Amino acid sequence: MSTTDLSLMKAQADARMSRKRLVAFGLPLLVLAYLSYIFFAFDIAGISKRANWDNAVTLASDSWSYKVHVTRSNRTGEIDYAVEGERKGRYPEGTRPDWVSGDGVVTVDLGGETFVRLLPEARTEIEIPVYPLITAQAEGRTVTTNLPALTPDWINASDRRVAITTPEGRITLTGSKTEVFNYFTGWELFWFTLDSPYHGHGLFQILFGAQIDPARGNIAGAWEDFWNNPMWRHKDVAWAIGETILMAFLGTFGAAMVALPLAFLAARNFAPFVAVRMLTRRLFDFVRGVDALIWTVVLARAFGPGPLTGSLAILITDTGTFGKIFSEALENVDEKQIEGISSTGAGTLQRYRFGVIPQVVPVLLAQVLYFLESNTRSATIIGAITGGGIGLMLTQAIQTQKDWEEVAYYIVLIIVMVMLMDWASGWLRGKLIGGKDT
Repeated sequence: MSTTDLSLMKAQADARMSRKRLVAFGLPLLVLAYLSYIFFAFDIAGISKRANWDNAVTLASDSWSYKVHVTRSNRTGEIDYAVEGERKGRYPEGTRPDWVSGDGVVTVDLGGETFVRLLPEARTEIEIPVYPLITAQAEGRTVTTNLPALTPDWINASDRRVAITTPEGRITLTGSKTEVFNYFTGWELFWFTLDSPYHGHGLFQILFGAQIDPARGNIAGAWEDFWNNPMWRHKDVAWAIGETILMAFLGTFGAAMVALPLAFLAARNFAPFVAVRMLTRRLFDFVRGVDALIWTVVLARAFGPGPLTGSLAILITDTGTFGKIFSEALENVDEKQIEGISSTGAGTLQRYRFGVIPQVVPVLLAQVLYFLESNTRSATIIGAITGGGIGLMLTQAIQTQKDWEEVAYYIVLIIVMVMLMDWASGWLRGKLIGGKDT
């Protein structure tokens, strides 16, 4: 090997090492520059300052707890007791929580040596450990208190409204009413509301105990009151889950039925005319290039809200996706099998039926079932826009800003629904296509 060849090889080796060093140092710098751009473009520092962690803690606690409202009208003196402050959760006439006592002076025991006394003439006393006794008087639209000008951060006071937050509960005073919120763990009234005769009875007593409601059997009556629970709306939730699954099912399989014949027009080995093939492929690009949410908004303006609009949005988007997948599968079929069918004198439709379809069915079914699972999640969001399914109920619960335990309930149901659809699609893939699917 000559000296010139050695010099050339050394120069090439040096060039390659230089490129490697450039990549080794340049790539981390590029990533760092991109992260710096994100930090300033999305105002990460500002978001951190504006974040209210107290609200986040309250939101998280509300998802697994409930509160009982004790509300006194400062004008009439009437006191109302209700779970979550809802009319459907109101205590029956003549009953109240066991942590409320007294008649002329009603004492609310919030626990932790914290007491609220509802006195006559719209007066209130609040006794909190390690803090002086708080007195308040409602007069017209104003609230007069003995609070000093400087108060702790857990007391927010003005002449129109006083809000006191303690670990045991919250007290809110305005000129029109005085409200006491007592928090408890769990989803209260999930099974039966307070006006149901089965409220407070255990499962064993309902199944094997004496008849509770003289007009109904225990099992039938308990199921009726649970199914028609006006607060948790189990019947409406089950119907909404069914609507969501139906939207995903109709949209997915409708798209597959539309895309399959069109896929033959887009496949190179089945569509001899270039113009037809290109036009069909561009159609697929167009319908799948627009997200299903955009199609939902467009179709809602045309057909109005409803589950059918959501199904059509999924159908349109997935038609483009399935068309591309199916046409690629058709282009990869084994021509020998088609030739074997043709040698028997089979016609065009018979060649497609027995020579093509059996080859692409495993791919088609696998993709359709995967998309059915994915569209179950998508149908939840689409339902929130079109006014159908569990997505609508979830959106309504979020908008109320008070029933976050119901939000948690709907989210749990959505997760369970997706898990079941995942299991069902995997089981069907195993049965129809063969093989194991975990």
